[in-house]
Amino acid sequence: MKITTDYLILGSGIAGLTVAIKLAEQFPDRKVLVVTKSNEDESNTKYAQGGIAVVIDNVTDDFEKHINDTLLCGDGLCDRNIVEMVVKEGPKRLAELIQWGTQFDKTAEGTFDLGKEGGHSNNRVVHFKDQTGLEIERAILVKAHQGKNIEILDFHFAIDLMMRADVCHGAYVLDEKSNEIITIRSRFTVLATGGIGQVYQQTTNPKVATGDGIAMAIRAKAIIKDMEFIQFHPTALYAPNSVSTFLISEAVRGFGAHLKTKNGHRFMFDYDVRGELASRDIVSRSIETELKKSADNCVYLDCTHLDRIEFQKHFPTIYQNCLLEGFDVAKDWIPVIPTQHYLCGGVVVNRHGQTSIENLLACGECSRTGLHGANRLASNSLLEALVYAHQIFNYLSEMEVNLKETKVDFQDFFYRKGNLLASDFTKIIKEKLQNVMQQNAGIVRNDTDLKNTLKQLLAWKNECRKIEQEHSVTKDFLELKNCIEVSIPIVAYSLKRTQNRGSFFKEGKTINLQF
Repeated sequence: MKITTDYLILGSGIAGLTVAIKLAEQFPDRKVLVVTKSNEDESNTKYAQGGIAVVIDNVTDDFEKHINDTLLCGDGLCDRNIVEMVVKEGPKRLAELIQWGTQFDKTAEGTFDLGKEGGHSNNRVVHFKDQTGLEIERAILVKAHQGKNIEILDFHFAIDLMMRADVCHGAYVLDEKSNEIITIRSRFTVLATGGIGQVYQQTTNPKVATGDGIAMAIRAKAIIKDMEFIQFHPTALYAPNSVSTFLISEAVRGFGAHLKTKNGHRFMFDYDVRGELASRDIVSRSIETELKKSADNCVYLDCTHLDRIEFQKHFPTIYQNCLLEGFDVAKDWIPVIPTQHYLCGGVVVNRHGQTSIENLLACGECSRTGLHGANRLASNSLLEALVYAHQIFNYLSEMEVNLKETKVDFQDFFYRKGNLLASDFTKIIKEKLQNVMQQNAGIVRNDTDLKNTLKQLLAWKNECRKIEQEHSVTKDFLELKNCIEVSIPIVAYSLKRTQNRGSFFKEGKTINLQF
């Protein structure tokens, strides 16, 4: 089956849908096709608790403060021009999101109830309780469905980009229900496929976050960068018997919660003068150090001194999830551990969202814009997605769409028809992959383990090549292949890096002293 569209967008989170909505409104006679591999609302966006960092209170806050906070957190590796652009565009993009029907919490006086998170010098995080991402996803999906020229193909898995002479012409997509591979021709393709969380054993990301967009870009020879900068969120709920990892938002510490050892020592001030409000890399590494010293399984977040009613009002989801795990935040300390949360690198793009491949653009977590540097400032990710979606829209608005320009005839995507690959093989290798990445490419790394891990990853990649020649592959296998593909640069770039910065820490290496 072959499909032709004007714009192909891979991913249905805040980044992808924002591009789709803007293009559909600007060009009502053009077709916008959104492809997503699960439910249309399943993305990292949906699980974002904190909010959007944006300068609103011009009395106590200003753009320069937000810019400086971002640069400080990025530990000298941010692109200042990009930081300035994203921060200054923030209020406009927020206003647009509100116009589309997104709700944010307000005070009794009718002003935005601005939260404060780690690394921020001011209260500037707009939020909807502790479900900001879910509210944004709801609103933009409603808006997207109003576009008559937007089509969303859910349960469709993008396998690879259609490439000819370093130009992207669309993608090959697996219809997960019929198992048919569809050839989708498009003048412009946008990667908005999210992060790589499933590479790790412990992650706050949903199961769909298998690095698909970055893996496809790597196979297409796109430039990628900063893959070694993996951000670990300091406070995920420690519940070893739970099937999923639940995040305790950074905003809880901004609300006044204290991090403590099991003996009650409030340890963060031993590592940083900002205490619990230090940036995520510092808090995560501090917790890791404490756990290694004590051999405990977790540290604790103490909220017992906080107003219970106000806590429930601000964090209803967190309150209920803690109760379900047997913890009453008004009486009990919450056990927490650092957990993989966000990839700061990815597919390199310029300020317009263009990748190094012609007609291929990228935005959201799969992209590397220069905003985050070595470590993302809390609640800057949704902001980046909105701003870069708008930048891509501006760029594409000036480009002619004419599929007849390309006379290359694309053949149907070929996969060998053979014996179906046993599902337990994929499961076993994925578990091994997640375990080795968690242990050897986590918060603290060393060259010996990284070298051994790289050898194993390359061996698995070679094994996957052989399997594709002998078996009919499944979506689970393709996801495993992508996880291996993106793990290789994470480890390889970690080996090359000789200086510890931001979220990256390797034993025996020098620490950046710029800030």
